[in-house]
This record gives sequence, structure tokens and C-alpha cells, in this order.
Amino acid sequence: MMQAEFPQESKATGEFRRQVSAFRRQVRADGSTPYRADANRYHLYVSSACPWAHRAILVRKLKKLEDVIGMTIVDPIRDQRGWAFTADADPVNGFRFLQEAYYKTDKDWDGRVTVPVLWDKLTGEIVNNESSEIMRMLNSEFDEFGDAQLNLYPAAYAKKIDGLNQWIYETVNNGVYRAGFATTQSAYEQAAIPLFESLKKLDQVLSQQRYLLANRITEADWRLFTTLVRFDPVYHCHFKCNWNRLVDFPNLWAYVRDLYQQPGVAETVDFDQIKRHYFITHRTINPTGIVPVGPNIDFEEPHGRG
Repeated sequence: MMQAEFPQESKATGEFRRQVSAFRRQVRADGSTPYRADANRYHLYVSSACPWAHRAILVRKLKKLEDVIGMTIVDPIRDQRGWAFTADADPVNGFRFLQEAYYKTDKDWDGRVTVPVLWDKLTGEIVNNESSEIMRMLNSEFDEFGDAQLNLYPAAYAKKIDGLNQWIYETVNNGVYRAGFATTQSAYEQAAIPLFESLKKLDQVLSQQRYLLANRITEADWRLFTTLVRFDPVYHCHFKCNWNRLVDFPNLWAYVRDLYQQPGVAETVDFDQIKRHYFITHRTINPTGIVPVGPNIDFEEPHGRG
């Protein structure tokens, strides 16, 4: 069996099983929790390379919360000490490594340090490190300060969005990681085959409608986008997800360009950091640390889905 990238999350069968997010406190606008949705109280620690953190970056941008919730980007190159603050210094706590935030919140922390992190400057602790929950909080709880007209999780579509999220998470969002971090052939195939079955099905769905729920962009689209925008630059090669490229799915490829070209979105996508993180950091998968020069693809190409 090959060496696992994250040994604590690799099973004897070679399957990668992602650790469960540990901090799940909730920010509420109505003050029903100790974490009221106040301006300038919270800070996001994120990585531009990480698709899970990219979710939070996107919603913060789309909801116009940049002046309400601060944000610091960790360095894309992660070593045994974890995510580091080098290019961007931490303006809140002066942390050198994100693990300090975890230890300050839980002195006995022994799990993997992940992004995004929503930090409470008032209590001096992590509120939440689960990307899906941070998305929801940014979407609904800070409407007093941001764009209240934008709702990515409308109640009328909640059940459909939840169903899409579950399917897409299992086979696509986490599916690329289950393929990439597998340490046996069988574990790899158990992830890679359903991944491409889902991509084919999504391509068919998007042949009939502009977005996952007809003509309205929702949370489900952005959760899918952060994986798909990384697919050809990283997952196709690095994670051996190479049955097809994203550009081989005509509707998916146009759909991703459509989302990429929405106002403000391209500013949240940093392909240099994305590629350097995966190809340099994952040394069990890419021992040389060589970063590929390609692929040469144009996300600004007209999408034709208007």
C-alpha cells in the first residue's frame, strides 16, 4: 500500500475518510446564541487554494461583507507545521501558524488543522470550521450589513438544495479527494467511477437548464463550482481523475465559465496558489514538487448560457 497523505484519515482498505469538523458554534443575527452577528466582530482565516475555504471567500464577496468580516489568506505551501501566515500577516492575533488558533480554542487539539476558520475576536476562539455552515451564516445572518437581496438558500428550494449538496459532496466535492488520497487500487476506483458518473449526470442536467435549480444561482452551484474550477488544473492530473477532462463535458464546461464570469467571482480564483498548493504540498502524491505549466484553458471564453 502506498503511503497515505493524511494517515489518521486513511483506513486499512486504502480509503480516505475526511475528518469531521470539530467546531460547530453558530452565529445568529437574533442573538439566540452567544455569537451575535455584529459587524467587525468576526474574522475569516482562509486559503485561496482550498475549495472548502473558497466557498466562504465567495459568499463573503457575493454578500458584500468585505467591510464587515475581515479575512486573512494563509500561505498556499503547507508543511508539517500546517497552514502558515507568511505573505499575509495575521492582523488579529499575530499567529504565525493557523494551528495556534486551534490550540487557543482547544488546548488538547490533536486533529488536522483545516480552513476555513471563522474566528470570534470578542471571545478569542474559533466559532466554526465547517465550510457548509459558514456559507449559511454568511448568507443569512449578516443581512443587516451586507446584500440582503441575495439569498443563496431560499426556503422554497431548501429541500432540493440539500439533496443536491449531499449527492454532489459525496461523489464530486469529496469524491476527487477520495480518489486522490486513496492508497489502494480498489479504493481509488470506488471513488473515481462514481465521480465521473456524477459529472456525466450533471452535464445532462445542465443541458436542460442554466443552473442546478433552473435559472437561479444557489448555494448548490457555488459548492459545485469550487471543485469544478480546480478540476482540469489539478484533479485531472494530480488526483488521477482522468477519465475525462472538465472541458470534455460541454454543458459543465460552459456552466463553470458562466459562474466564473459572474461579477466578482474571478477575483476569488487564484490558479497560481491553487496549483502550487496541491503539487508542492502533497509530496506523497507528487514527490518532486514540480508544478505543471498547464493546462492552457480560458475561463473568460464566452459561455453562451445567457
